[in-house]
Amino acid sequence: MQAYLLDFANFMLRWLHVIAAIAWIGESIYFVMLDNSLRTPKAAEDRQKGVFGEMWAVHGGGFYHNQKYATAPAKLPDDLHWSFWKSYVTWLSGFALFVLLYMANPSFYLVNPGSDWAWAANMTGWQANLVALLFLAAGWVVYNELCKRLSPNMDRDGLLSLAVAVLMVVVAYLSTQIFAGRAAFLLTGAVMATAMSANVFFWIIPGQRRMVKAMQAGEEPNPLDGKRGKQRSVHNTYFTLPVVLLMISNHYSFAYSHDYAWVIMSLFIFGGALIRQFFVVMHAGKIQPAYPVAGTALIAVAFWVASPAMAPASAEAEADTAAVTLEDVQPIIAERCVACHSSEPTQQGFNAPPAGIVYDTGEQVTQQRAKIQEVVASGYMPLGNMTGMTDEEREAIAAWSQ
Repeated sequence: MQAYLLDFANFMLRWLHVIAAIAWIGESIYFVMLDNSLRTPKAAEDRQKGVFGEMWAVHGGGFYHNQKYATAPAKLPDDLHWSFWKSYVTWLSGFALFVLLYMANPSFYLVNPGSDWAWAANMTGWQANLVALLFLAAGWVVYNELCKRLSPNMDRDGLLSLAVAVLMVVVAYLSTQIFAGRAAFLLTGAVMATAMSANVFFWIIPGQRRMVKAMQAGEEPNPLDGKRGKQRSVHNTYFTLPVVLLMISNHYSFAYSHDYAWVIMSLFIFGGALIRQFFVVMHAGKIQPAYPVAGTALIAVAFWVASPAMAPASAEAEADTAAVTLEDVQPIIAERCVACHSSEPTQQGFNAPPAGIVYDTGEQVTQQRAKIQEVVASGYMPLGNMTGMTDEEREAIAAWSQ
């Protein structure tokens, strides 16, 4: 019953997380589009009262006229719309999912027993949880310090963008060295998502509140608050597509179990950012296909890096492979895999077979042969090698052909 309750909580939290993320990302993309689509107001009276830009749009059978003020209008309405709760709910629900799925079973999901760093490979569960939390916090602190020190007046954003790009490569590398593959991808995405939500919480909303307070007091708002909010919002929009990709990556072990997973991850991050750039400049009236072409090229390189190596065939190797049959590997799978991958799992904490994959019969095992060989060869399965699969057993499964 406890496993069922955890599964149900996971289900509902994931639903909440996706709903909040869609709402937040959708609103963020909309405002970036709106900001980049503004044109100089045609009416002289609008320009005189401080309107910086305007956009006319049609949607849902109606016409909309959006206007942006360079500093602030003469009077603010009482029902001013604020955009922050969607960000907070997205982060909080995502962190709750991380606690429920990863931190509740750190020995399975966080610890990387194959790490080249002995201290990482030998972490206990509570140590892995602590390191994961420190990893998230450190990612935000370093990113925030880069923003504050490299572009304090928002006048060196090019240099800052380069530094943030290098930071993300470092984060990708460190995560794959310290944590298990699936957790590494998730935590890299979580570092970016934490920066996004923290940007809203620590900089964007406080700056906007100071601007509103100044206006209500009849004072001129500090222009740096507006510039800083714009800077952090721009960072958030380029983080968006890579974060979404990293959050759904846990279904694809070919990426996170690869020896160069950090390279694959970095290529995905930059590819997503370049594709996002295409839409950003498109809203400003410029069509630059070089951005999606470059982004797609990086994803193609990631596909090439992640592709399985094709070993040259030999008569001896073919003879050895032919000798390994279902009858040879089924006892291995029954001993090492069926505790989780069964219609009625016996492994504690599993209410249902992961991903719905069941190995109760020979036919079910045969249907999943390619996937079994992939995840066993990479060392990703069994999780944390909790059932003690030996190297000889892995070799037998790799050689299994019928």
